[in-house]
Amino acid sequence: MTSAHVLGYPRIGANRELKRAVEAYWRGRLDRAGLETTGRELRERHWQAQRDAGLDFVTVGDFAFYDQVLNVSVLLGAVPSRFGADAEIARGEVDLDTQFRMARGRAPSGAPAAACEMTKYFDTNYHYLVPELRAGQAFRLASSRLFDEVAEARAAGYPVKVALTGPLTWLWLGKAQSGSFDRLSLLDAVLPIYGEILARLASLGVEWVQLDEPALVQDLPIAWKQAFESAYNALRSAPVKLMVATYFGGLGDNLQLAVSLPVDGLHVDTVRAPEQLTPVLDNLPAYKVLSIGAIDGRNVWRADLAALHERLASARMRLGERLWLAPSCSLLHVPVDLTAETDLDEELASWLAFARQKLDETVTLARLLGNRASAEDRARVAAATAAMDARRASPRLHRPAVQTRLAQVADADLSRDNPYPVRARAQRRALDLPLFPTTTIGSFPQTDEIRATRRAHKSGELEGEAYEAQMRAAIADAVQRQEVLGLDMLVHGEAERNDMVEYFGEQLDGFVFTRHGWVQSYGSRCVKPPIIVGDVSRPAPMTVAWSRYAQSLTERPMKGMLTGPVTMLQWSFVRDDQPREATCRQIALALRDEVADLETAGIPAIQIDEPALREGLPLRQGEWQAYLDWAVECFRLTASVVRDATQIHTHMCYSEFNDIIAAIAALDADVITIETSRSHMELLDAFQDFAYPNEIGPGVYDIHSPNVPEVSWMVRLMERAAERIPVERLWVNPDCGLKTRGWSEVEPALANMVEAARVLRQRHG
Repeated sequence: MTSAHVLGYPRIGANRELKRAVEAYWRGRLDRAGLETTGRELRERHWQAQRDAGLDFVTVGDFAFYDQVLNVSVLLGAVPSRFGADAEIARGEVDLDTQFRMARGRAPSGAPAAACEMTKYFDTNYHYLVPELRAGQAFRLASSRLFDEVAEARAAGYPVKVALTGPLTWLWLGKAQSGSFDRLSLLDAVLPIYGEILARLASLGVEWVQLDEPALVQDLPIAWKQAFESAYNALRSAPVKLMVATYFGGLGDNLQLAVSLPVDGLHVDTVRAPEQLTPVLDNLPAYKVLSIGAIDGRNVWRADLAALHERLASARMRLGERLWLAPSCSLLHVPVDLTAETDLDEELASWLAFARQKLDETVTLARLLGNRASAEDRARVAAATAAMDARRASPRLHRPAVQTRLAQVADADLSRDNPYPVRARAQRRALDLPLFPTTTIGSFPQTDEIRATRRAHKSGELEGEAYEAQMRAAIADAVQRQEVLGLDMLVHGEAERNDMVEYFGEQLDGFVFTRHGWVQSYGSRCVKPPIIVGDVSRPAPMTVAWSRYAQSLTERPMKGMLTGPVTMLQWSFVRDDQPREATCRQIALALRDEVADLETAGIPAIQIDEPALREGLPLRQGEWQAYLDWAVECFRLTASVVRDATQIHTHMCYSEFNDIIAAIAALDADVITIETSRSHMELLDAFQDFAYPNEIGPGVYDIHSPNVPEVSWMVRLMERAAERIPVERLWVNPDCGLKTRGWSEVEPALANMVEAARVLRQRHG
């Protein structure tokens, strides 16, 4: 028999129940018992879905009220001292509110404190809370949540497999907080706690524990490779069976290391790295289970089950009962259930599979390989084959005019007319901004009234003219508030936008949308990625009327706001029938037309956000340059249509990009704004060795926390920035958009930011 399992399942709920419960708890509208009840109901529902599909195990440990990496930090007692949790750690039960304060700086109970740093999980759009590590750190088992969830599942009669971030990947994801000590020096202190965890899981009747080690698909220093060997030798005596799970790419030069680890099973991703299957099979010890990640856990396209059956038949012959089947990675990265999408046309829906459908695909493939397919399984295979054939032949995929225009792009289309120093002089004359100019990243609070107005318009309850009037009123309010605050470069506030990718995708040909295709980005923040089905083009202007109206309300310069081509690509479910770079270039050409129209409309500055540029970087450094070449080219294709006096901004947040600073400079944006508040200007360390040539706004206001930053805090951060960047090229701004915050937080925070700029001008003017 070929066993079927999943590495993880979406936890937000088909209707975002987790988001609503968590946010209600934060606001005091739901008590702790109500929040815990929602968590239990969701876990039970998701376990039942896995059992109903026919999986051999349900996965426990993938649930989190905020983040699974944070769960492990708490489980290990790795709670920074500023959260005052020493007593909680000592009694072995870190409070849920402590976790929320770690994540967002504030919770219903406990004193506010600076939130932990947050960044992207490998090359995904999921954000994790970075473990804070210090020399000599002690660890102890400090939470019973994992064990309580196992007991829940066991009591309900489910066969349990536990999923847990592995010790090496947890350390790999962490950051040193007290000097540049070696994180690996903590491994000997961490491993005994993992041993305790595994022993306790065994006592609860758990047979298999999946330890996620995606660090193995990256370039590892030799010391880390040796640490994998020693760590798993230390854990081999655990009274459970261990499966090391790798995903998001191929093992590459770590293949021999991974297959040789003294564990009972290995999971590999054959969606991102199909070429690794044969060498893994050739080198796998005869006693070890191989879990093949054959169903795409990161995209929404239906699997070609017949082709997969044919491709994996030899693996089944070689492995027999030691073959397990699974999606490539956790299904956290895809929407929950396609059956909720009743508005999709039948043809398009037939091409797709969400998490619930991927359970069925996994089980069907396992049954096919195990020669136990039912009539229902065979019908599912036939339907998949028919859908694949129809998709390949569909006229929705290709537009000759788009292909022709793309072929005509020339080198001259990729560069501004003059270099930055020439442009900067023209922009200073046109904009007349002070030293340390202040601005925001684009969005302002999306109030309940604004959201209700958009919903009413989308449902047809509010006609276009009335809708536009209410949106104009919201824009006018945002402009007036900015003028009162004293900001130097204004934005229109984006009241009309639902999401920074969805808003544009809805107006571009080639994109389609779901109603319930939500995916967790971080904490309670969910996004609804569009699906790129075919060639992309822009039928009409998308933002020009709103920006033109906003500029008419003020004499101060107004920024037009666009989402960049790489981010549009990365934050969508992308067609898989052509190279990603070809799709990205199509998006760039569509956005280039919007940039040109904004300039023609009199907008003096245009921000092209690229927060996903670093996220798209391949996990292996040897593949970086090829990606960076086309990613930078796409940004330049979008931006290079304007005159010298039009200022091009870009924004990047919550990404580690010190190692690609040369590519950031190659974008040739006049101004770049970045996140630096949570990382205490750590991202600016790159500028010590690299003379960044253009202007930069290091974010001094952490918008993901409800805490209002003090003037002195922001001044100190900017003074640190001034040690690396000439003051005449520094801007003062938040680290990200403000749509998720309330005006009661935003206005005092921005007032403090403007005051910080005034203090800086007095010191440096």
